[in-house]
Amino acid sequence: MTETSIAQDTATGSPVRLQAVAAEGQPEVTPALEELYRGFEQELLVPLWTEIGDLMPAHPRSRAVPHLWRWERLRQLADRAGGLVPVGRGGERRAIALANPSLGGRPFATPTLWAAIQYLMPGEDAPEHRHTQHAFRFVVEGSGVWTVVGGDPVPMNRGDFLPQAGWNWHAHHNATSEPMAWIDGLDIPFQYVTEAQFFEFGRDEISDAERITPERSRSERLWGHPGLRPLSAVPATPGSPLLSYKWEYTDAALRDQLLLEKEGFGGTVEPGHAAVRYSNPHDGSDVLPTIRAEFHRIARGAETAPLRETGSSVYQAFDGSGVVTVGDKSWTVTRGDLFVVPSWEPFSARSEAGATDSDEGALDLFRFSDAPVFEALKLHRIDRTQKDA
Repeated sequence: MTETSIAQDTATGSPVRLQAVAAEGQPEVTPALEELYRGFEQELLVPLWTEIGDLMPAHPRSRAVPHLWRWERLRQLADRAGGLVPVGRGGERRAIALANPSLGGRPFATPTLWAAIQYLMPGEDAPEHRHTQHAFRFVVEGSGVWTVVGGDPVPMNRGDFLPQAGWNWHAHHNATSEPMAWIDGLDIPFQYVTEAQFFEFGRDEISDAERITPERSRSERLWGHPGLRPLSAVPATPGSPLLSYKWEYTDAALRDQLLLEKEGFGGTVEPGHAAVRYSNPHDGSDVLPTIRAEFHRIARGAETAPLRETGSSVYQAFDGSGVVTVGDKSWTVTRGDLFVVPSWEPFSARSEAGATDSDEGALDLFRFSDAPVFEALKLHRIDRTQKDA
């Protein structure tokens, strides 16, 4: 097979390097072919017949690989960083990103998704800024931090999901005497590769009026009523206008699905598997233009059917324990553990949760993915047959 190297050729000055190799379906290796390839190199040209196997494979071959990060270890390292690394201009956030082992050391969980643990010390503030990257925060433990989005203080508590569309001013402040950690999800890698990102510093300090600690943000008071859309709503903006999706509502929805199934009325996506998607109350779309967020509850003893799809996902075990299988990797997961499901890798989970490690006797999984991007481009595909297609 003909090979192409991206290494700079010192003789020709071209980054294109072609080597003719005798193989089925390839042209005969002759001096004339070698001369043709040198001409391609000089003019920065690459013929399709040498590359089609990589450019047009039979099915997706993700550059990311399945990988697991243990929450206990992440929390320990974040706590150590809390005593060593200040939060302020320059670094902006004490956020520690997951680096997929096959992505060259870049701080990317997948080719399109960023995931990080963020840590804020007692009484500490993270300064205001804004960026085009769409983002969210998800709280696996703790409380006491408020994120201030566009001047609206939003409380963060265990199980809360807090989306924030790009180009919104935001800061954080810890109003308690304890540190707090949560996970951040952003589309940084996607905007990085598409060269679409912008960033801007805001105020170094938020105002006293924004340092209040309400139980509900203004966005929740306006938009947080199930099935009710305010008639005062302005035209839709990118992303959800609701800045916090409370755990109590997520928990109740999942519990009711499993109870309905037990009563014989259905309501689950498969036996023992309840699931919800966080949606924009304005129009029912995904909460962010490039990120889909879901919550899955798998009853003890239940196992999900293997599933694969185009696009990648990051999961966090919120509660309970179980075994997750991604491709040829299987791990036992417990509270807080994070793992990656690359594009087209089959995924399944089996719940082993009990009374000692879960509140509901189930394995709870928070998931976010890049599905909206693939759906918008008509590239989203789901497969349950586990046959390459």
